[in-house]
Amino acid sequence: MASEEELFASVDALLEAEPLLPPPAERARLREMAGITQARLATALKTTTQSVKNWENGRSEPKEPRLSAYQRLLTGWATRFPPHGPPTSAPVPAPLPAVQQPPIPEAPAGPAAPEATEAAPGAPVKTPAVQAAPERPARPATSRRPAAKKAAKPAVDPRFPHGPLAVLDGDGSAYGVDGIVLDCPATTIPELVEWTLRESGLGAAKLNRYGKDSDPLIVLTAAAAVKLGLPECLEGHEQRRSLRLPENHPVVKQVVKARWQLTQRGFGPWPRIYRKAQGRERQCVQLAVLSWDALDERSWPGVTDMEPADVARVLGVYATRVITPRGSTAVSGLELMTALRPPTKAVQDPATGNWVSGYNAGSLGTEPVDPAPPEATAEHPVVVNSGWSGGFLNEEAYQWVRDVDLLTGEEVTLPWAVGLDLNTAFLAAAARLTVGLSAPDHFHAPAFNPKIPGSWLVDLSHIELDPRLPSPFTPDGTRPTGPAWYQTHTLAYAQELGHNVAPIEAYLRRETGAYLDPWHDRLKTAYVDTLADLGVTRDLSDAEFLAAMEQHKQADPAMAAVLAAIKATVKGGVGKLRERPQGKKYQQGETWPALQRPTWRPDIRAAVISKARVNMHRKLNNMVKMTGLYPLAVLSDCVVYPSPGQSPLDFLPYAESGKPQPGGFRLGPTPGLAKLEGVQSMMWAVDLMEEGLNPARHIKGDGHDAVLDEGE
Repeated sequence: MASEEELFASVDALLEAEPLLPPPAERARLREMAGITQARLATALKTTTQSVKNWENGRSEPKEPRLSAYQRLLTGWATRFPPHGPPTSAPVPAPLPAVQQPPIPEAPAGPAAPEATEAAPGAPVKTPAVQAAPERPARPATSRRPAAKKAAKPAVDPRFPHGPLAVLDGDGSAYGVDGIVLDCPATTIPELVEWTLRESGLGAAKLNRYGKDSDPLIVLTAAAAVKLGLPECLEGHEQRRSLRLPENHPVVKQVVKARWQLTQRGFGPWPRIYRKAQGRERQCVQLAVLSWDALDERSWPGVTDMEPADVARVLGVYATRVITPRGSTAVSGLELMTALRPPTKAVQDPATGNWVSGYNAGSLGTEPVDPAPPEATAEHPVVVNSGWSGGFLNEEAYQWVRDVDLLTGEEVTLPWAVGLDLNTAFLAAAARLTVGLSAPDHFHAPAFNPKIPGSWLVDLSHIELDPRLPSPFTPDGTRPTGPAWYQTHTLAYAQELGHNVAPIEAYLRRETGAYLDPWHDRLKTAYVDTLADLGVTRDLSDAEFLAAMEQHKQADPAMAAVLAAIKATVKGGVGKLRERPQGKKYQQGETWPALQRPTWRPDIRAAVISKARVNMHRKLNNMVKMTGLYPLAVLSDCVVYPSPGQSPLDFLPYAESGKPQPGGFRLGPTPGLAKLEGVQSMMWAVDLMEEGLNPARHIKGDGHDAVLDEGE
């Protein structure tokens, strides 16, 4: 005879079991008796119509959090519509219950936990369970979003009702944007690809009328990767970008056997699986494997450790505001340029009247162009094959420290060194930036024209400048020593300062345009909107802005990660314009994959950086005129000033009305304006300067760890 303990254990096992659903045919009967369509049921349960069809024909079963909600609904219908009998209530079908946001339990304040509160946006969607089928505990959300007025969401594209992407966990739940959770029955990578393209409703509309829709992105958690036959981690490679499965791996064989293809990069952290397009229909799915370091911690801080619903929220916001990720933020930055300026468009052939693919004006076209020798890198085939020895363009960001002997006694006695950082300085420089769109032409002794983008050989060594400011002509801030190659913006600024510019030779481009304007506009809006989500809005006073920036990362870690990714997209996208060869086996003079892209354009990168450096010097110069202050150091978009107080408000120039003086550094949340980077003592800064170190590099935080790293 069974003991009482054994009986209770058996009962507990029943209570903990999955909610019991009626047979598939009965599910369909109950829904039809209630007068509810499969599509309406799918909308209410935040899933796809195909998933409902699968539940009703026995191909798959729902999982939490929809399982309990579906079971409750069927139980209610079964009471009203018993088999082979009349309904027990009025014959008019009752409306389908609205799907509610789930309650998220708070941490207990004492012996008992408080009542459940409203869910954070982005949490999984489910309905309360009936008493007979206890609900599984909801996954804890890792972030909270403060209530704020949001801009109207764009209309949902009917082709992609469930958004651009989903994060798949080991239980077959695919977490999408806005809290949606889809059932994914796939157990292999080919099945996952088929489900994504045929049933998921994932994808995103093109960003330009002549562009292409974004392929759906499926992000795999470690558990999902293992379930699909992938190793949890890839090891044995020194560089993350070289990680990939060997061609004889079972998963790669499965993909090939199912007649899918991988790109040349193979099956790495960001594999793309595709078939050749049939007509206009693309067949391509982008995957990202979290445990293979797909989301770099520097660009996506803390995201890999978030719950799937929160990862979906972060990536979903980024995809909506920027672009669906296709790799690193640098890759996404470059892809965004092409998505906003597609190389081709449909044009009508005047001879035949047929529509054919033609050049889209303002784009970089479909074919790569060779750079001018001074614009290339030393290993580039153009340089090696021609034997070029005429020097190279050196348009880089500032890395300058003032000579410590030029510090005045008054400066040294000030108590503080305050660092200012310009918001996305490269993005600000991209606004209304005219760049070359065609291949370069070579000219000898041309007259300088500040409106023509290109590279010019000019001698600026005769120009006398104040040594307390960096030279605007060199990255290290030193005076030029002879003829050198400069981008147009650098020389235009020399003219602005009143100096003569007499080019010796030049490589110029006849076709020009503001190629980066739409890229700038989209990223600027994304940056400003994301900062606003974190409580940093344009209407704040300077003091309020500084206070809000101190707390913005703590306000919502998920949105703070989106902000970091946007900033990384700007810098990485500009850097990708001159991607160098990778791998130990590379030999100088060989081509490398990046050179096959029309977007391998070192001249455009040089134009952005040149303009950013010029913008910085113009502000430094104006600060001297308005305040008499000279910087201690500059590093890219960060500048350090001596200050009587710990706030930028103690030294920035303001008019009597209280408004910031134009021309100098101004505080604010938009690209090109400044924020506080860090504060240290003046003696700390002087000590670093005496050691030859840059205070701008280390002023953030406690100012110690990074100094030790550079010193080593």
